[in-house]
Formats: sequence, C-alpha cells, structure tokens
Amino acid sequence: MITVTDMSMQFSDRKLYENVNLKFTPGNCYGIIGANGAGKSTFLKILEGKLQPTSGHISISDNERMSSLEQDHYAFETEKVLDTVIMGHKKLYEIMQEKDALYAKADFTDADGIRAGELEGEFAEMDGWSAESDAAQLLQQLGIDETMQAQKMSELTESQKVKVLLGQALFGSPDILVLDEPTNGLDAQTITWLENFLGDFQNTVIVVSHDRHFLNEVCTMMCDVDFGKIQLYVGNYDFWMESSQLAAKLKENANAKKEEKIQELQEFVARFSANASKSKQATSRKKQLEKITLDDIRPSTRKYPFISFTPERELGNDLLRVDKLSKSIDGVKILDNITFTVKPGEKAALLSRNDVATTTLLQIIAGEMEPDSGTVTWGQTATKSYLPRDINAYFEDDSLDILEWLRQYASKEESDNTFLRGFLGKMLFSGEDVNKSITKLSGGEKVRCMLSKMMLSKANVLLMDDPTNHLDLESITSLNDGLINFTGSIILTSHDRQVIQTIADHIIEISDKGVVDRSETSYDEFMDHKDIQKQVEALYAD
Repeated sequence: MITVTDMSMQFSDRKLYENVNLKFTPGNCYGIIGANGAGKSTFLKILEGKLQPTSGHISISDNERMSSLEQDHYAFETEKVLDTVIMGHKKLYEIMQEKDALYAKADFTDADGIRAGELEGEFAEMDGWSAESDAAQLLQQLGIDETMQAQKMSELTESQKVKVLLGQALFGSPDILVLDEPTNGLDAQTITWLENFLGDFQNTVIVVSHDRHFLNEVCTMMCDVDFGKIQLYVGNYDFWMESSQLAAKLKENANAKKEEKIQELQEFVARFSANASKSKQATSRKKQLEKITLDDIRPSTRKYPFISFTPERELGNDLLRVDKLSKSIDGVKILDNITFTVKPGEKAALLSRNDVATTTLLQIIAGEMEPDSGTVTWGQTATKSYLPRDINAYFEDDSLDILEWLRQYASKEESDNTFLRGFLGKMLFSGEDVNKSITKLSGGEKVRCMLSKMMLSKANVLLMDDPTNHLDLESITSLNDGLINFTGSIILTSHDRQVIQTIADHIIEISDKGVVDRSETSYDEFMDHKDIQKQVEALYAD
C-alpha cells in the first residue's frame, strides 16, 4: 500500500495541489487524469521519490517494491535486452552482479565464500534461478523474440525499445507498478496483451494515459487532478466522465427537486454498475458504485475544443486506388507490392505492427514521398488535407504568432481578425494566447493548430497519421466526435483504439505477409476474425 498524507506541491509560479490525502491499495488500478499541465506526471514522480513535495509525505508499506516505466528510451543502450528487463528488479540484479563478480575472482577467499553463500540464499528467496527464463518469456509475450534478447538495446528499433522497457517495469511482479503513458508507441496487439496482464495483476497499479479505451479496460479507480486537489473516484474513465457531466447538469438545475436528482443519479449508477465486469475487481467495484451519493460527484473544470470538419464539395464515384506499391528506405524494404482501394465515404484505418510502414504509406498517399514502384490514383473530386506524424516543420518560423500562422491557410473571407480569433477561441486559444509565437507551442497546442488548419481547408478527404498524439483526453474526445460526424472520407493511423473502433468502417492491415484489405469491416469485427484465424492456425499446428 502507498499512502499520501497532507501532500502539497508548489512551484515558484503556481500551486499544483495542496493537502492531498490518498491511499492506493493492492488489487486496484488507479488512472491519473487531468488537463495538460495539471501535474499528472509530476504526481507520479512524487510517488516514485524522484521529486520531493513542498509539504506532506509519501509512505510505502514495509518491504514493498515499486517499479516504474522508464521514459528515457536510450537509458540502456549498452546493455543486453534480457539484462535490461531483469534490471527492473534492482535488488535481484545487484545480487546477480555481485555473485558473478565473486565467482570470477582468481583469489576466491573464505570471506568471499561466506558472502557468496549469503547472496545465494537471498537469490533463491527471490526466485532468482527463474529470472532469465521469466524475463525471456515476458519478452516473447511482448513480441521481442529470442534472436533479439541477446542483442544490445542500441540495436533495437524505437518501438522495440518501448516494449523492452515495459517488460522491465513489469518484471518480477512489483508490489506497486507506476506507468506513465505505457501505451505510447505500442501496437494494438501489445496494448491488448498489457490490458489482460493488468486485469489479472493483483498488486497496486498507478497509471497516466491518454488512451480512453485502455483506461476503461484496466482502471478500477480514477484520480482526478482538478480544483488544486487530487480526488479519488470509483470506476473507470467513462464512469468518471459521465458522472462529471451529470454533476454539471444537476448543478445547472439547482432548483429541481432533490428527489428527482437522486433518481437520476441512481439510474446512472445502476447502468454503470451493471457494466462493471472487469476481471476480479468487478464485484467490489459494483458495491462501491452503488454507495455513491450526490455529494460524491462534482463537475469538472475541463474545457473541450470545438472540432468539426465540413467538406466544401461531395466526393464523386471514385476515391483512391493504390496498385502494386513498393518502397525501401536505407536499403530496408518497408512496403512490398501493396494494393488496395478506398471508396468514397469510407473511413479507413491503416494497421501494422510497424509504424514506419503505415507512416510511409500515408506519406506516399498524401504525395509527400515517391514510391519506388507502383501507383497512387485519386478520384478527380478528392480534395485532401494531411496531418503528418511529425508536424514540427510547420512551426519553425519564429516571426509568426498563432493568429498569423493560421491566416496563411484561411480563405479571403475568413482571414479577418474577428473570424480567426473566434475560430481559435473555439480551439481553446483565447485572448492573448493567439499572439504566442508558434515556436513556443507545446505538442498539444501544435496539433490543435494543425486541426484548425485542416478545418479551414474544407477538404473532403482527411489523411491523419496518429492524430491523437500529444492531445489531452478532452481534445481527443472532441476530435473523435468530429471525425465520427465528418461526411467525407478518412484514411488514418492511430494508437487510440477507441478512435479506430468508433470511426473506421474499412481496415487495411500491412504485415510481413502483405495486405489484408477488409472493406465494410469494423475494427472489432476485424480483430474477432484475426482471433478465430489464430485459433485455426494453432489447431493445425498441433
């Protein structure tokens, strides 16, 4: 168990939170949510002991081990992959190192023998003899096969390093597991595996994530960083969000009869209680939900941008044909003989376990890169707007503020200050914010600028490479709704499963075996089909 007592955190310019009192108990997964800049990652660092609070203290039960996800992907470049995972259990790894150093001594003394015996005892108590096999099995489950496990971390790709560092955090069943954005850089299959792992994990998990589906799948409690406080709520992210909206509604209708308010709350809680079915915590969570009263929920201070894409013209009879497309980068074949069709009105998701493949394909489709061979043919009525994965090149001119930057992409009728200020206000750039230099923007602010540019384009085809990257949960929700309501066509990649689930009606998977092109198929249908196929393949393999 980890206890937070009278904790406050203040920097020179502002106070993040004060007098926070919380308990994190085994068997629960706590999701930390809050607007960008509210102090979510700072709170994790305080729990880990990397930052000291201004006042108060953090205490962990005796003999409990905390493990966290390393954010520096290059921190272990000289280490072997298997060793990097075992390093997640620091004390065990130190014993292994000391043991090996003793046995390697040419002048092994009696004192060394006594010390070696002590180490062997500790090693056995920690189940050290299974460490390498356990680490290897964990890596296999994360998609890091045996051939890579003896390699140096520097030899792995970025996405492979992310999986190894995740394995490091999970290794050895820590008593307290702290995860900051654990799904970043992971493919859909690995995220599903992690959800199942955490669903069966019996110790304490504390996680920050912008992936709503992930939070809904794994969390039993939400920690909302708001109002200068950190407040615990029972349930997953959807329950918190809807209860917050309900609280705002009840507050607006303050003159309504209290009995009517209580009835509405009871109906709301009953609906969510019936759906509280996640893993071993379902029964206890259902009981907790049923105890909620009017005073237990409160409206949020969060603000949602207004995101709406309106095409200027309708699509004709043809949209996109990709035929026998191939591309190599630095001598490595990225795309090989790719063929598929997207029809007008379809919203297609590009899937791959290799982000480079989908990004390269989207760049070629958008006309930003030439293929080595093959063709891309667009319908004559298609007007395209493209959001690349790396948008920094759009924000290098230090002479431009946000207002002047956006004016470049506005029509003559929309280029006056009144219209642009109003437009940017809806995207949460209010008052003097519009005068901020584009070189000083955060990642989330840059994405909101790019989405503003795309809305002004009035294109009937949106090409988006991981559009939720850098956005907070509120912006992701607004973007998701805007894409659902868009009447044109969309071709996108995303690590946000809820975005793909709710938007895509056409799945295009790029794999080592070629292209799986499933038109008129949702993401869930596609994954169900893959599960059935895997079962059939396993049956024949046996």
